[in-house]
Amino acid sequence: MDVIRLKNMTFYAHHGYYEAERELGQKFEIDIEVQCDLKPAALTDDLKKTIDYRAIYKIAKDTFENYKFKLIETVAEKIAVKILLLPGIVSILIRVRKPHVPLNGLLDHVEVEIFREN
Repeated sequence: MDVIRLKNMTFYAHHGYYEAERELGQKFEIDIEVQCDLKPAALTDDLKKTIDYRAIYKIAKDTFENYKFKLIETVAEKIAVKILLLPGIVSILIRVRKPHVPLNGLLDHVEVEIFREN
């Protein structure tokens, strides 16, 4: 199976467990990998026979910027469900990173990873 990856998309959004996080917003990072068959597109050089990664980006951006969730797990799930509806996608792997976590300590980020398939 072939893979299309969108790496380190960055969105400013209003997700978080604490109300202040949802009011003020913060930066999030996301990676998306979709498995699909790219051979028909590769053989014909035809955009109509591949996965349009602009559609994947649009779904991620819309879900991040137009909704407010308490958990990044929920954001990842909502994006996965929508992207799996696109024709030709067999499975999806999503990583959502929250760089600024309200903890009493230092870390690069918290990351959630989910895998879903049709």
